[in-house]
Amino acid sequence: MTIPQRKLGPEGLAVGAIGYGAMSFGDFYGQSDYDKDAAARGILERAGELGVTLIDTADVYGPSEEILGRALQGRRDDFVVATKFGIVPAAGPGAKARIDGSRNYLRSRLEQSLRRLGTDHVDLYYAHRIDPDIPIEITVEAMAELVKEGKVRHLALSEAGVDTLRRAAAVHPITALQTEWSLWQRQIEQEVLPTARELGIAIVPYSPLGRGALTATLSSRADLAESDHRRGMPWFSDENFDANQTSLATVRQIAAEVGAEPGQVALAWLLHQGPDVVPIPGTRRVPYLEQNAAAALVALDDDQLARLDAIRVDGDRGVAANLATPNWFDGVTPPLPA
Repeated sequence: MTIPQRKLGPEGLAVGAIGYGAMSFGDFYGQSDYDKDAAARGILERAGELGVTLIDTADVYGPSEEILGRALQGRRDDFVVATKFGIVPAAGPGAKARIDGSRNYLRSRLEQSLRRLGTDHVDLYYAHRIDPDIPIEITVEAMAELVKEGKVRHLALSEAGVDTLRRAAAVHPITALQTEWSLWQRQIEQEVLPTARELGIAIVPYSPLGRGALTATLSSRADLAESDHRRGMPWFSDENFDANQTSLATVRQIAAEVGAEPGQVALAWLLHQGPDVVPIPGTRRVPYLEQNAAAALVALDDDQLARLDAIRVDGDRGVAANLATPNWFDGVTPPLPA
């Protein structure tokens, strides 16, 4: 099986219809006692065979870039490698993360990412969050310098608001917008999605499986490790967990109808939203990578899509207290000085 390709953005960057998100290697979900290098080698080997070519990481995903860099040795050109800059982790207990979109910061972060990834360029470079204190034009101009230098091939933004998208695209072509979009998180559909499509910007949904909930493999909060960051999210709170499990009945039912897994139905629903959508589910296990990729071949009819559209969820995605900084979602920036 090889999945079909899709094209991102006005420059037509070709990637597999399903990508791979490498945040899992940062241990955000509480698992750390496994051979990360072996897992990454297995993931990339099978991803190449399946046509899963978009590999997404970030400078703040713990050891993810270094692990991927070792796994990419000898096969760098088989993949479209994306990474991100802009989130400065909290300095200590009680502190909050901050966002830095300055020229010097992004250039220094790229050099470090290139070293960790073991490559001389990244194919897609994201502003991971939008700096609330710097006009987006200044950030994008600095990113565009990297394109001219050959260190970056395409530019992208993550969690950018409508005005930010328009102003960024006026400076340099923006290939993709990465934002959370799933059956459990639909806010993008109101204003951001229509604007991105007007500008020719593709959508790369992160957490397309509702932080794992849409795989229907979590039966209680006890299934979440104590260090799992989802324990602090409203979707997974004591008051909302059971109600949201009930909401997954529709996904399970449709999965049975089409002979697929619930997670595949959730990914197929996203793919049915348009040819400019490339979800990036993450996993550390090859069988789940294969399962996610096969979602590109799942067909849903109009009735099934309508039933999925009607799904509702209690709570919201939320963020941890030490990440609750301005511009975490739908980021805006001040105007460019006259």
